[in-house]
Parts: sequence; C-alpha cells; structure tokens
Amino acid sequence: MNTNPNLFDIIQQQESIDLEEMNLQRNEFLIQAGSIEHHFYLIQQGAVRVYRITEHEEQTIRFGYSGSIITSLTSYLTDQPSELYIQAIRKTQVFAVRKTQFKSLIEQKQEWLNIYKDMMENLMVQQMEREIDLLTFSPLERLQRVMERSPRLFQEIPAKYIASYLRMTPETLSRIRK
Repeated sequence: MNTNPNLFDIIQQQESIDLEEMNLQRNEFLIQAGSIEHHFYLIQQGAVRVYRITEHEEQTIRFGYSGSIITSLTSYLTDQPSELYIQAIRKTQVFAVRKTQFKSLIEQKQEWLNIYKDMMENLMVQQMEREIDLLTFSPLERLQRVMERSPRLFQEIPAKYIASYLRMTPETLSRIRK
C-alpha cells in the first residue's frame, strides 16, 4: 500500500500513537497466515513481500518498501485470520501502528480522515490494476504495466519475487527484460 507522505508525518508527530519499532532480518515475518492482523506498518527502510501459499506455489501479491504502508488488509479490516504472509526480503525497519490507536487518531480531524479515505481509494485503484495485470495474457505487457506504475520495483525487489508477482518464471522475466 503506497501512502500519502503526510500520513507518515501525522502519525509520527502524535504523542498519542505508540509506534512500535521493529527491525526484521531477511526472511523474518511481520505476519503469518492464520494470524489476525491488528497493525499496519510504516516501512522506513528495507522491503517486504506479501504472498500466499497454495498447494502448488507461493503467489506474491504485493510488495512494500521505504515509504510504503503494508498490512494484511482483509484481516486488518475484518478481524479474521489472514491468508497471507508478510516477509522481509532484506533487513527491514518498520513502525507498527495499532489499529485502535489509528482509528482514534483519524477520527480527531476531518483532514486526517480525508487522508485515510484517499489512501483507501488509492489502494482500491491499485487492486484493480493488479487484477487487470493478472488477466493480461502477454508476460511482456504485464511487465510493462508494472514498470509504468512502479519504476523503483527492480531497484527494491529481487527479480525472482517480481517474476512470482507477474505470474511467470524467473527465466521468462529475464528473457523479456533483454
């Protein structure tokens, strides 16, 4: 989930928000499938991937890197167990924000509620873009669409995870990038 940069500032300036700093090593999890998500995470540095496991494969769904907000959104919104894993791709620093504290904060000012609304609308657009990507037949077109939306992707995320996100093998990704 990418965010309006003001949200970071607003949250970090609030004494009523108890930010929990977390430093993850490579391959360490923020959340695992079966857990209920009660936080969202502000990524200060590093990178994470969001994925699920089927009987056939790991399916990468999303990435987060510095400046991103990430969570297991369905679990966060419904208080139901997550189907997703969020795992550090490399050493990563995040600040965890409790859902209850965040809700109290955004209800204090209309401006903050508007920022949250804008963030959620942006996420809905991203999800629709992702669905279109998955329905796009050509691997080259999928890659082009993602690169237009996320030009930093190859600077932040290893190619093997990008290939999984694009639903192709690492070899196919390597070939079409040439």
